[in-house]
Amino acid sequence: MLVQMLWCMLLRLVHYNWSLHIIRAGAAGTCEFGDQTTSDVTVRLRSRDGRPEWFHCHSFILMKKSKFFAHWLSKHPTYPSPESNNCIEVHCPGSEFDHYVKLLKLIYLSEETVSDSWDSVKSSLGVLRASIALQCETITKSCIQYLEAVPWDEKEEEEILKVIPNLGPEAMPILARVQPVDTSATKNVFISAIRFATTIENSFPPLADELKTSAQEQVDYMLLEDEETPLIAVDDDVKYEARSGLAKMFTNFEKRLSLLPSEFDQSPEAAEQRLLQSLSDLEWICNILPKMEMMKDFVSGWACISDHVLAVVQDEKYSSGLWAIKAKLIEVTGKALDAIGYGNVVLPAPSRVQFLKTWLPYIRKLKPLLDSKSADDEAFPFKMDSDLCQNIEGAITSLVLALPSNDQADILMEWMQRPEQLKYPDLSEAFEVWCYRTKSAKRRLVVGFKGIDNPTISF
Repeated sequence: MLVQMLWCMLLRLVHYNWSLHIIRAGAAGTCEFGDQTTSDVTVRLRSRDGRPEWFHCHSFILMKKSKFFAHWLSKHPTYPSPESNNCIEVHCPGSEFDHYVKLLKLIYLSEETVSDSWDSVKSSLGVLRASIALQCETITKSCIQYLEAVPWDEKEEEEILKVIPNLGPEAMPILARVQPVDTSATKNVFISAIRFATTIENSFPPLADELKTSAQEQVDYMLLEDEETPLIAVDDDVKYEARSGLAKMFTNFEKRLSLLPSEFDQSPEAAEQRLLQSLSDLEWICNILPKMEMMKDFVSGWACISDHVLAVVQDEKYSSGLWAIKAKLIEVTGKALDAIGYGNVVLPAPSRVQFLKTWLPYIRKLKPLLDSKSADDEAFPFKMDSDLCQNIEGAITSLVLALPSNDQADILMEWMQRPEQLKYPDLSEAFEVWCYRTKSAKRRLVVGFKGIDNPTISF
């Protein structure tokens, strides 16, 4: 009995001296990760290929930096002991082995040094998973601050969005930059983007053209209805800004048209480029207006200036030039024809007739000219492609068929009077439908007259 008591006292003394040695070593700053001479505990991890690997550590450091190790060591009061294996097994996926090793090394560093140790998003994300698992609060906090502050590329962002939600609320600050923005802030950004995208001033700072193009692209994207919902809800404030921008664009385009004769004499290419830019802005805005249910604003404005536009560009002075402008006019007008022809924009019949009779001769005349120049020069870039031709032809046919029958007759008669006009746009379908409807109307009229003396027949 006495021998057993003496043996226990000896073990406690050894334990005390060893602990005192470790504490003094730590106070002197001589404890280093992997130092077997001062280590009193080992941590076992499974490597990528499943083999166990041991790392010499110090219990008082592990307990100070990790609640996981502190809890484990508190449940084993006989540890640390120089006579035992003192091995703590940490279960981690083999793919996470390197991250756990790095975490053990970071445990030995000061807070300032830890903050300077992060070198990549991928590595830091792996260490964060390990740190949260081992409850290393200081390292977790430092890692979160790093990931929250540094830029991410697309793949890194996808990985973060996949990993962070599974790490609990403490990691959620990392996702602050990708959280939904409140409606008011979204609308304010959108309005500012529209304002910049419709800016007309010539006193742009450097790179403003690129910024304007980017703003136009993002406005289009924000309105895009994808699998879920558009980013911005269109309200009266948004529509007001879009309407103001459209008015500025029309004003600028008419101004450029008025200056074209004098500017063309000085520098034809520069004059054409300025007018083309203004026309391209109008083309852009009429692409986004349907998403805002505002296409009628564009169609009405385009109809108002159509006579002026055609009077300028069809002047004999530009008979051998302005091909980019002339081709772009067809593209822009095609969008208006599409809106009118398929009923997305509702106009009175006289307005629809006037719009069609204004632009139909121009389209008929210009297409063969563009085709001829393209045939003569393969590098000529302004030929109407097949999709554009088909879309415009379909819209015109639909528009014609929605007109009063007498207006249809006038347009079809004029179409068939000139053989050169028969090819494009092809109004054969409209002609066939008109003939069928006219005959049916005649039949109904005859039946109606006969029904006057026959009360069993009604109109």
